[in-house]
Amino acid sequence: MGKRLTTVMRLLQFSDSAFPVGTFSFSNGLETAAHHGIVHDARTLESYTRSLMRQAAYSDGIAALEACRATGGNRYDRVLETDRRLLRCKMNGEARLMLRRMGKKLAELGSSLFDSDLLRQWLGDIRTDAAPGTYPVAQGITFSLAGVNEKELFCSLQYGVANMILSAALRCVRVSHYDTQRILFALGDELPELYEEIRTLSTDDMNAFVPEADILASLHEKGNMRMFMN
Repeated sequence: MGKRLTTVMRLLQFSDSAFPVGTFSFSNGLETAAHHGIVHDARTLESYTRSLMRQAAYSDGIAALEACRATGGNRYDRVLETDRRLLRCKMNGEARLMLRRMGKKLAELGSSLFDSDLLRQWLGDIRTDAAPGTYPVAQGITFSLAGVNEKELFCSLQYGVANMILSAALRCVRVSHYDTQRILFALGDELPELYEEIRTLSTDDMNAFVPEADILASLHEKGNMRMFMN
């Protein structure tokens, strides 16, 4: 029981929006979606958030689970391959920057918390540009080392995507805290089914096909309606 309580504490710590990896700097292009009227109320915000969570599940989610399993099996080659393949799934520059900046920060934090040769090797490769250092792979490694299971890892990853968007929405969409919490609560009910869809998939199955989101992301990179990075 004591070990389980510690694991839950680790999950809460690593999923907290105050955890210093820089999630507050990114919005997944919400300002551009709001500026063009695609997201303008609670209903459209929920739809937008759901789409981005699904996109993340089929790319970031698969990569995180693969990295978690590879870490448990001490397979650094699989960690590195997953890291490289995930970056190739990202079409726009700010998405790649976001994954790498947050991934490196989490790898540095993880190295200060865990005594892991695999994590040290990966961080060394990140610093020499031999590895991209993507955030979902960092999550997979650190959560594995912390004893957090795959379902909880997936939940944390999805929560992070939703929380970035919903927190940003309070600044650029006509919604309240009650609206964003209701949306987060409703989307939580969909996680078990989404996890079942992707849990047996491999890096060969990764995809990020949400065209409207990718178009908005490209507009956001060069646009003026920016409070956050994409």
